[in-house]
Amino acid sequence: MAAAKIKKGDSVVVRSGKDKGRTGTVLQVLPKDEKVLVSGINVATRHRKPTQGNPQGGIDRREAPIHISKVSLADPKDGKATRVRFETKDGKKVRVAVKSGETIDG
Repeated sequence: MAAAKIKKGDSVVVRSGKDKGRTGTVLQVLPKDEKVLVSGINVATRHRKPTQGNPQGGIDRREAPIHISKVSLADPKDGKATRVRFETKDGKKVRVAVKSGETIDG
């Protein structure tokens, strides 16, 4: 399995779809489904009937998973979308932004 280029807590830019151009933070990565959960992106609404657990009922808004190919890591320097490469620094594998050369972690 290849190393993860996008991880939980990363700032990402949406590349396509209804939320194109918006940025958010990765809440969860689902590697089996090749999807990510991004805060404030791809928000789905569900109308809920009142139940014992939720006597008020109403409309629930939650983030739905988005395919990992539709998001790109935000460059630490300018916040625009960038690709990621891996380099070895001090014997440690680190992620590097291709656009600016900035180290993302490590």
